Amino acid sequence: MKYEYILFDLDGTITEPFEGITKALCYSLEKFGITVKDRNELRICIGPPLWDTYTEIFGLSEEDAELAIKYYREYYDVGGFRDCLVYSGIEEMLKKLQASPCKVSLATSKPEKMAKLVLEHFGLDKYFDFICGASMDKSRSSKSSVVAYALKTAGVTDKNKCIMVGDRKFDVEGARENGISTLGVTYGYGDREELEKAGAKEIFDDAFSLCAFLTK
Repeated sequence: MKYEYILFDLDGTITEPFEGITKALCYSLEKFGITVKDRNELRICIGPPLWDTYTEIFGLSEEDAELAIKYYREYYDVGGFRDCLVYSGIEEMLKKLQASPCKVSLATSKPEKMAKLVLEHFGLDKYFDFICGASMDKSRSSKSSVVAYALKTAGVTDKNKCIMVGDRKFDVEGARENGISTLGVTYGYGDREELEKAGAKEIFDDAFSLCAFLTK
């Protein structure tokens, strides 16, 4: 195998989170008088940390962003996360990787506690050696900080033997800031142009071709 350590993003890479995330966003935004008529407009919000979404996309103050995240979690953490789906071919890929010598980690900007709940809900947690996510405060929220944490947790010493897999430019940039490359996937929320511009090493359109590359 090419790699001894593989880091996976969650939303848009392992799971299709549109329903749960966009409904939670609408619930939280309505608290501030912001009505979203078409939830498809919120697709750009899937990937970045929530803090960035509320402050940069919707222009909320820091104080209101804190409240918005609280409202978001009121909806998402209680049951909204169950609305997501697992992409086709993902479990088959994880099974093959589990049977290989490589170590598989999750590296997501979603809070670690919630990431574990999502994986447990779909019975996917057993395929991961390490589940690494953001902290509940802002001390570990950027993709770069999460990737750094995941590398440390997995005990990676040779970064040439490690690869990140993700669907957005944030995954590519966060990995690059930690000295590792990224394999991009287009079945999530970033298109080929975004991933190429960000500098993804290879780009795959489905989990089956990604699996073939990782396991050969």
